[in-house]
Amino acid sequence: MLHRLAALSLLVLTLASCGGGGGGGDASATTPTLTTPPTLRGVAATGAPLVNATVTVVDGQGKAVGTATTHAAEGSYSVTLSVNNPAAPLFIQARGMDAGGHMQVLHSTVPTIAATMVGHVTPLTNAIVALALGTEPAPVFANASGSAAQLTQMATATTAASDFLKTLIKTQLTDLKFTTPAAVDLLADPAFAANKGALDLLVESVRVDVLRNASNVPVLQIANKFLAGSPAEVVVELPTAQTELLKTGGTPANAITSTLKAATSATTLLGTLPGMDDLGAALNQLIAQGQTSATLLASPLLTGYDKHNSRVKADLANLLAGYAAANRQFGRFQLLGCADEAPATGNCARVLVGAVISDSTGTVVDLFADALSYNKSATTTNKWNLVGNGRKLGLAVHPLAFAALNADGSAVTATAASPNPGIGLQVEIQAQTLDPTAPVQLLSAATVQLPNGFSIPFAFCGRPLLCVSAVTGATSATPTGGVDDLAIKRAAVGWVGTADSVRGARYPINYTVAGTTETRNAYLRVDVLAAPVAARFPALAGVTTTQPLRAADLQSATYALDWTSWATANRDMRVIEIKRVFTPVGGTPTVVDTAVPLPPKTTATLGADYAPTEAGKTELWLQAIDSQGRRFHTRYTANP
Repeated sequence: MLHRLAALSLLVLTLASCGGGGGGGDASATTPTLTTPPTLRGVAATGAPLVNATVTVVDGQGKAVGTATTHAAEGSYSVTLSVNNPAAPLFIQARGMDAGGHMQVLHSTVPTIAATMVGHVTPLTNAIVALALGTEPAPVFANASGSAAQLTQMATATTAASDFLKTLIKTQLTDLKFTTPAAVDLLADPAFAANKGALDLLVESVRVDVLRNASNVPVLQIANKFLAGSPAEVVVELPTAQTELLKTGGTPANAITSTLKAATSATTLLGTLPGMDDLGAALNQLIAQGQTSATLLASPLLTGYDKHNSRVKADLANLLAGYAAANRQFGRFQLLGCADEAPATGNCARVLVGAVISDSTGTVVDLFADALSYNKSATTTNKWNLVGNGRKLGLAVHPLAFAALNADGSAVTATAASPNPGIGLQVEIQAQTLDPTAPVQLLSAATVQLPNGFSIPFAFCGRPLLCVSAVTGATSATPTGGVDDLAIKRAAVGWVGTADSVRGARYPINYTVAGTTETRNAYLRVDVLAAPVAARFPALAGVTTTQPLRAADLQSATYALDWTSWATANRDMRVIEIKRVFTPVGGTPTVVDTAVPLPPKTTATLGADYAPTEAGKTELWLQAIDSQGRRFHTRYTANP
């Protein structure tokens, strides 16, 4: 038996070596017959590990052959498949929340079957699968049982897809000192870990998106993550690329529709990043020692801290002391982008990072976001330290979609809410400090200039964010409680045009804070969807014509909301806001917020009773976010 296993191992190694660094060879290659179920291991990561993510594996016939959950600290997984001889190729999906708070649904593949296999799941493996399939991987995975022919093509094109992808990120490969880029195995490097090593930094130094363009063609978009404005530097039409990849000697360069054929790189920055996680380890040590806020405030780790979206050093010390009191720990930092208003070519002085905060059971209980900087001369503390983004307040512009539903979950007619669903822009201008118990007003008004030159006034409305103002120059406004507080709707505002709705659109925002007038830019991270799909809007389970949502339900603190079915169908999304709006006839709305639990939880109780003093309109608002930052709002109007 030992001789047989040794021979089998040699055969496996021979087959794997045919992949040219792309993770495997042709699926039509002879596969040995296995007498026991094979094992599959890997790491799911977006730079930082995808902790507690669900990994699902199907074979080349679309049969489910294994599931696993990634490790709560390192994102690794291991699964013994449920059959001895699964059909090639294996198709892997990992779903989990990244350190930036976005739900990720990523894919990978193992083209040939062996007794032991490695299959990492990252944004780059997702791009390889998309190129090999010629389309978005998620719908194919969802219909894997009917996609055997597509999966065979995927296996055939995988190595060529990996090689082609390396040409699109060749500058990063050079900057990260890969001496033989052609040999880099993006799918199955046995030494890969989410630890700021070279391969891990390759994963998180580029921004990778697989989506559909305005013509509904599936595309791959790649860009240097540290550029201002999140432009799509390289755009590849996936169907054209796959056609070429399946040809012997095919050249998919004609599938690139962008001027650039390779992404630019933050060359100087990449050389400094390997030691970044030392800071997280140092913070965890302070937390484990139970340090008080006063002690943390004096720590060398916070010496250079300025501010981050109004959070000053004392606030940060209080936050860390709270983690200490509750026995929390930082996960690894994930690079989210650059905090510089205009990053220097090839560099970034302040790096935006996110980290999950876990309790002693490994459950993610919070998300941390801040900015770090590198000091190569530091001798008494880490080279990387917390500094904040230097901003007195935060601001952003996101694509927005809105749907209006009746109490039974049916869509409100177009005459009552036109159009339904609607689209537009969600403008977020921080109006108060981040202290949830005693927020302090930061500013009274702002103006937002659209790329086409028109400007929209905003005013303070007693909410965390400024509200759209109907009165120019106003310093106060009454919140509606709904999407109109933040939305510049494309149908409602005649000034919103196509140029305002595309990735990279720049929005100058002008305001006065603490006596200083500032103008800062916000950029649209991704295109506004022209026709959002109804199923993408967050929806409650159990709301039907026989069980409609009632005003009395929304007045009760114990009323339970359940969006499990919606979350299952929309794995790349999560609910981020729940609020009730009570509006008396002719009166001012009262807005009651409910805390939203982090995934994998998909239920919440309202948490506070509310007794209206008079009859009026009662609404429930849900807001969700997808993996690319688009906002989806649903309004339920309850029955009296």
